[in-house]
Amino acid sequence: MLGIGLGGFVDGILLHQVFQIHAMLSAKLPLTSMANMQVNMTADGLFHAALWLTTLTGVMLLFNAAKRRDVRWSRRTLYGAMLAGWGLFNVVEGIVNHHLLGLHHVVERLGPSVWDWVFLAVSAAMMIGGWATARAIGKA
Repeated sequence: MLGIGLGGFVDGILLHQVFQIHAMLSAKLPLTSMANMQVNMTADGLFHAALWLTTLTGVMLLFNAAKRRDVRWSRRTLYGAMLAGWGLFNVVEGIVNHHLLGLHHVVERLGPSVWDWVFLAVSAAMMIGGWATARAIGKA
């Protein structure tokens, strides 16, 4: 849950706000008018609110796990699980928002492009690599 929430924040903060290469609905409502920008900003805000709740849920789950004696703690597990969650978020978001619904694309000015596929490939690698790292408890 932490990986999903924090990974989503990286997407929303860097790609939507800092670099402004797309917004939540920018393929449907291009950022060419103030009205479209306002709708996109609201959609981005709702997206961030959902990510905040997801991250909060992750923190609560981690806190509850800290009370359990049967939980094996390691940085590898934490980082691997967070990387897997981030990759999972990106894979689902990429398939649903970029490919199925066409709400936005990685680089909106290019429309559907190779970057949408690169995003999915890198995200799948993050998910698999994170899972493998988290599962490698006691092997390093």
